[in-house]
Amino acid sequence: MVFDREAERRNNAVYAEHKAALARGEKRVLRKTHAGELHSYPADEIGFSPGRGQAQVRTWWGMGILTALMALLFVTSWWILLVPLAAGGQPFWGALVLTVFGGLGAWYTFGMARAEYQAKKLRKERGAPEPGAGHVSQ
Repeated sequence: MVFDREAERRNNAVYAEHKAALARGEKRVLRKTHAGELHSYPADEIGFSPGRGQAQVRTWWGMGILTALMALLFVTSWWILLVPLAAGGQPFWGALVLTVFGGLGAWYTFGMARAEYQAKKLRKERGAPEPGAGHVSQ
């Protein structure tokens, strides 16, 4: 890796600006962009990627797919729960674990997808770069 004095100067300037913004009471997140440069993002521009739980899915539509899978698990668990009733038996109460997992998972992943969609929209409006993966130690 080659040391780039100009990139280091820009990163130091962004870091100083970030610290000043935090001192003013602004909610900011310091991240590297996909290009490897530091950028101080307002909290509403960060969404869930990267950082919020270190999600492996990095797009709002990817999280939407996970939401759909969790919703499918929720619906399927109700089917598993109620199928024994058709045969005159008792409901399969163990399926309630899947119902809770699927319902809460769908709710959580939908919230993450919505947050990332809104953050991506704000970054596009403001001309901010896409955040890269990982945290920056401060």
